[in-house]
Amino acid sequence: MGVTAAAPAAAVIAIDAGNTKTDVAVIGRDGSVLGTARGGGFRPQAIEVGPAVDALADTVAHAAAAAGLPAGAARPGARPLPHALHVSACLANADLPVEEQRLQEAVHERGWGLTAQVANDTFAVLRAGTDEPRGVAVVCGAGINCAGMLPDGRTARFPALGRLSGDWGGGGGLTAEALWHAARAEDGRGGPTDLARTLPGHFGLAGMSALIEALHLGRLPAARRHELTPVLFETAAAGDTVALAIVHRQAEEVVTMARVALDRLGLLDEETPLLLGGSVLASQHPPLHEKITALLAERAPKAVPRIVTAPPVLGAALLGLDRTSAAPGAHARLRAHYASPAG
Repeated sequence: MGVTAAAPAAAVIAIDAGNTKTDVAVIGRDGSVLGTARGGGFRPQAIEVGPAVDALADTVAHAAAAAGLPAGAARPGARPLPHALHVSACLANADLPVEEQRLQEAVHERGWGLTAQVANDTFAVLRAGTDEPRGVAVVCGAGINCAGMLPDGRTARFPALGRLSGDWGGGGGLTAEALWHAARAEDGRGGPTDLARTLPGHFGLAGMSALIEALHLGRLPAARRHELTPVLFETAAAGDTVALAIVHRQAEEVVTMARVALDRLGLLDEETPLLLGGSVLASQHPPLHEKITALLAERAPKAVPRIVTAPPVLGAALLGLDRTSAAPGAHARLRAHYASPAG
């Protein structure tokens, strides 16, 4: 089928771009998935917006090719003809409104769709886990973030810039806290904790002095610190009081963010989906999951928590269909695709 400016071949180009990977899906007007592609991480804060969007462009081109769309041929002197009615891009590091706006302008300028909307990638997790654009999501992976939305377009969100914006936790924060307590336990500045044994033991090292040295001198790459988050949870589950206190503080942060977002949207007194995503929450470590459940029962009893297992690109695609005149059943068809083993 030919592509014209008036009638793009697809309804939505859906983009979920995280720090480590990018997923793109081309969605038809009936909700069918026409083509997909995966690319690398999206880090505009490290390489600037232009080069970061250039990398997105490569992944979008591969998804369009997989969908059988033309390679963006244009009239002489004109921008490429759009592949889709709308581009729905949920991007990591789109944390502040000014960043969202800058990224939206850059994405729209590429001409992949007649219109474009950029949102923080937390909104993809939220929409992937709900049947309508209504609810709150907390994502706890390498960092922590929270977002909420209502069908009328109102949202609640946080800057999610780490300690600078009042955040605490996520895998990076949990590991740093565990290392701090373990170091002080070994040299006597702090109370005893099994973390002083289990953290270095994970790498086959004799104690915290050896682990500190290995990390400081680069014999252990800093990227391997993420391996210590599960060790923290295992140590907490075994009954270590210091490890358990760190895990319970993470639960406090999750519930505090969720409650504030629910309150901002006027949803505290209504039964509302609370979607929990990201590697830390998706693992459902018992000490963390049980504490979150208990705190929600006290502070936000109407919230209905559930773990999101659907891929976030589904959420980006559903947000895109929300903004187009999608055919009846398109949302259900799209969700069914990602619910199938092949999806």
